[in-house]
Formats: sequence, structure tokens, C-alpha cells
Amino acid sequence: MREGSEPFLFMKIVAICFALTCGLVAPQGFAQSNDENSLSRAELNRGVEAYKSGHYAEAVQHFEQALKLDPENQNAELYLGTAYLIQWVPGADSAANAQNYDLAQRHFKAVLAKDARNELALAMLASMAYNSAMARNGEEKTAALQEAKRWNERRIEVNPRGGEPYYYIGVIDWATSFTPVSRARTEAKMKPSDRRPLDDSAVRKQLHAQYADIVQEGLSNLEKCLAIDHENEDAMSYVNLLLRVKATLEDDAGAAQTDYAQADVWATKAIETKKKKAAGVQQ
Repeated sequence: MREGSEPFLFMKIVAICFALTCGLVAPQGFAQSNDENSLSRAELNRGVEAYKSGHYAEAVQHFEQALKLDPENQNAELYLGTAYLIQWVPGADSAANAQNYDLAQRHFKAVLAKDARNELALAMLASMAYNSAMARNGEEKTAALQEAKRWNERRIEVNPRGGEPYYYIGVIDWATSFTPVSRARTEAKMKPSDRRPLDDSAVRKQLHAQYADIVQEGLSNLEKCLAIDHENEDAMSYVNLLLRVKATLEDDAGAAQTDYAQADVWATKAIETKKKKAAGVQQ
């Protein structure tokens, strides 16, 4: 992954949405049971079929009806949020697009109001916030990144054995620290190939005070991710990138060189792991 790139997670959201269609739908014929919730399940099944066919507006109608018939139908709530989310385009500036985002968020939060430990709703909200951040700038971007971090922290509270939220916190910490540090390097007329701390000690100390803890938090979370998911080449790439930010903030040139050397090692590990996966070789 090149320095300065930011992962765009919308495809991950689409993948989660697809997983919903595979994992939550009631078995065929289940809606024919005689229990009091059969009509709600029937609407849920109709909504899933519409969703699979790409008829999202129609799917919304069925999921809303399923939820109206059975307000405790958590699957209907999740599907409804997903049907709105799949119609949201990050960065598109329209009232309808903003409404799709707001409605998706509302329904996922409604799931959490009944089940605060629902990992799927938490993952959706975390991904939504991050993708929203990538389509914004300035304070709005910072606020959305912090929202994404909070959702991922909630995910860790629910399931500390999952590597993904640790990874995303690492990514968020890099996205938070990289831009101001990169800007300072540019203003100091440093080349991308320059492997030393910032020359201006006053600027360096100010940035260190603001971002050193964030960088260390990111590295710590990526370490936890890799302890769980040893072959996560993306996590390796972000260790590399965060170490380069750390090097720029060091007071000592020797410490910066150590950071850069470690970054090179992680960059190589990421490339080698990616090649092995592409070749179908397991470590």
C-alpha cells in the first residue's frame, strides 16, 4: 500500500450486505408456520428476494412491513438498515443520499437499543462512519474518524478476540496523524525520500505533543490485530506507514533511522505475505 493512501471500505459494506442475504433469511417455507409471527417472516422473505434482485426500494417496503407486523423481528431491522445502506453513495451530495445514510444508521442503532452486543450492527456503523470520513475534509473528517473509532472500540468490548476492529483503529490513527505530519514535511520542503525528523524543533515538538500518543495507540492496535491474524498484510502495511510518521516526530536522528528500518521490514513482510497468498501458499 503506497504511503498516503487511505482504504475505502464501501466494498466491505457491500460484502457485509451480501452476507446478510445469505445468513439471516428464514428457510423457504418457514413463513408458512402457524405462529403469530408468520406474516412478518413472509414479508421478510419477500424483502430478501427483492434485495437479491437489486430491487432495493421494494425490499425496503417488505422489510418495513415485516417490522410493523413484528417490532421484535431483529432480522427485519438489520435488513432494513442494509437496504438503505446499499443505496448510500459515500460523498454524493443529495438530500436522498443523506436520508439513506440517516435511515440506515437509525435502524442499526435500533438493533443496538435492543441488543447492545450485536456485532453486525456495530460493524456496519463503524464502516459507515469511516466511509463517511473519507468523503469529508477538515473538522468533519476528524469527527467522523473519531466516531468510527468509537464504534470499533465498542466492537472490541463485545468481542476482544476479533482482529478487525484493532486493524481499523490502527488505520484511523494513521489517517488522523498522517495528514498534519505530511503537511509539515511538505512545508519544510522535505522530499518523500528524506529519512529524518522534522528540522524545525518547535513544529516537531508541537506535532509530537498532538500525535505521538495517537501513533503509538495505532501501532499497539495493529500489533493486537497481527497477534490474532498473523497474515494480515494490510495491518503490516499500516505498521510500516505509522512507523514512518513516528520517525518524522522523533527528536533523535538515530531513533528516526531505527523507525525507518523497522518500517522497511514491515513493508517487505506485507509484500511477501501478499505474494504468498496470491500464490496460494500458506505460511
